[in-house]
Amino acid sequence: MKQEILDKQNAKLAEVASRLGKVSGVTGSHTLNDELNIIVQSAEIISVLKNLQTIEGFSTLIDITAVDYPENVQRFEIVYHLLSMNNNIRVRVKTAIKDGQSIQSAVEIWPVANWFEREVFDMYGVLFENHPDLRRILTDYGFEGHPLRKDFPLTGYQEVRYDEEQKRVVYEPVKLVQEFRNFDFLSPWENMLPGDEKAQKQEGAK
Repeated sequence: MKQEILDKQNAKLAEVASRLGKVSGVTGSHTLNDELNIIVQSAEIISVLKNLQTIEGFSTLIDITAVDYPENVQRFEIVYHLLSMNNNIRVRVKTAIKDGQSIQSAVEIWPVANWFEREVFDMYGVLFENHPDLRRILTDYGFEGHPLRKDFPLTGYQEVRYDEEQKRVVYEPVKLVQEFRNFDFLSPWENMLPGDEKAQKQEGAK
């Protein structure tokens, strides 16, 4: 029974992929883990998403996220996860943009995209055109930078504390003593584990 359901879902995904292959802006597609992945040009993202909602029946937007590839010319990959509840199938739509390039907001299609896009803006710095209220949603108003970018330092740029004298929250540059900045990433269980790298390193130094 389970295999019959999977076969039906895969057949439906194949139909969707075949039709989308003729849609302007769709540059490729493949199936991975029983989910259809669609590659779209960023300029056509809204028209493709509307097609998926109205024609293909993907009525539910599950999530919008991003991936940072600093080495790529088109640094950010924006990813949309959609669900067709009638057919019980999912599709993942991907598009890529350059750092500093904006992309059209999907709020007009799915109002829930409002918070998803705000999160992507907050974490990656991606700008969404025509978004009704594009501001930070997870970090503080005075936060500097975007935490999920690969070049964002693990310590951040500022630390926040409550100042008793001023009776308010204050922002200060992060200050770490040197020993907390250097890590050797080796086992802390020195001389206890067979083949312990740190123990071998220490033996070699003697």
